[in-house]
Amino acid sequence: MTRKKSEGGITFPQGFSANGLFSGVKKNGKPDLALILSGTECVAAGIFTTNQIKAPAVKISQRRVRSAGIRAIIINSGNANACNGEQGEKDALLIGEKVSHHLGCDPRRILLASTGVIGRPLNMEAILASIPKLVDEASPLRHGACAQAIMTTDTRSKSAQAEGMVGGKLVRVGGIAKGVGMIHPQMATLLVFLTTDARVDREGLRNALLQASDRTFNAMSVDGDTSTNDTAIILASGLAGNSLVTKNSPDFPEFSSLVQSVCGSLRDQLIRDAEGVTKVIRIKISGARSRGEARKVAQSIARSMLVKAAFFGEDVNWGRIMVAIGNSGVRVFEDRIDIFMGEVGLVHKGTGLGMLQEEKALEVMKGKEITLRVMLGVGSMEAEYWTTDLSVGYVRINAGYKGRT
Repeated sequence: MTRKKSEGGITFPQGFSANGLFSGVKKNGKPDLALILSGTECVAAGIFTTNQIKAPAVKISQRRVRSAGIRAIIINSGNANACNGEQGEKDALLIGEKVSHHLGCDPRRILLASTGVIGRPLNMEAILASIPKLVDEASPLRHGACAQAIMTTDTRSKSAQAEGMVGGKLVRVGGIAKGVGMIHPQMATLLVFLTTDARVDREGLRNALLQASDRTFNAMSVDGDTSTNDTAIILASGLAGNSLVTKNSPDFPEFSSLVQSVCGSLRDQLIRDAEGVTKVIRIKISGARSRGEARKVAQSIARSMLVKAAFFGEDVNWGRIMVAIGNSGVRVFEDRIDIFMGEVGLVHKGTGLGMLQEEKALEVMKGKEITLRVMLGVGSMEAEYWTTDLSVGYVRINAGYKGRT
């Protein structure tokens, strides 16, 4: 069984320290520079935005993450350093070089991430001046400061950890994340950083990250947008001393479950802190021909602005859900579809069950966390997806984001 600790986050596994501070990037004086540091060279794996427009930090980390011996990740918030031309890439490389110089390692051992407003040049003088302190004061006890320093419009930091027996040894996984808007599958404005002390090869590490992300970060949508900077990286120090985990080893499922446990906790924290959120909606699709088709239907519902607005307004408008199902691109049959709001049936075989059921469903919709169930009646496969309502608060936050960051 997996056991979870109440604190530790990114420095919960052996071999890691962290730090976070205010360097001067943000106008509001909040922490904006973070560091995750390993005392030993790490195996690393990462997944990145599928947006064709990628920030320099993404491009650099995509190249470097395939190499062995990663030592650190430096993250700035408040500025995406995207769409800044050649200067943006030069600035990102210089930040990595400054960190590597202070650590006495090759610059290729440093990964980077940025988040914030697009199209503004970085305050390089402030960042470079802060790096010595950022590195020198890194500590296992500074995990909270690190989690805070990667935030943008988040109202609270996100941190999680888990431990369990893998290959005869106690293995730990920890993580932090940020992102409350521009969240949609294929990694969207999402930064996730994970650490583990497991001995695991890169292929096994990457497979564990991909599997966990598929069921967590890539199974939620706040507003349907993906960003230029989305990144999820995991570092493995190997200090747990377990027998080497590979994607085909008997210990892989246990290790993968630890990674998924941490990612699941971070996913829950992210969706509950979504921009302007008043309701969290869990969409459960069953009776599909394949899991992929179930995902497509769930995603269509999750992305529908009309459905999300109906949840915010507590309007039992199941017709909008039917429309989203029909728009999914999956072949469905109207006369086989059942819809439930919580345990309250709204639609049976494509036909509404009347005003009395809608009144019961309204009581469910008044809750803060709601489960929407859809049975397609064409197969036996299922999928789960998470989304939020579309509130006035979301519009206000995003209408003035650039001026506040």
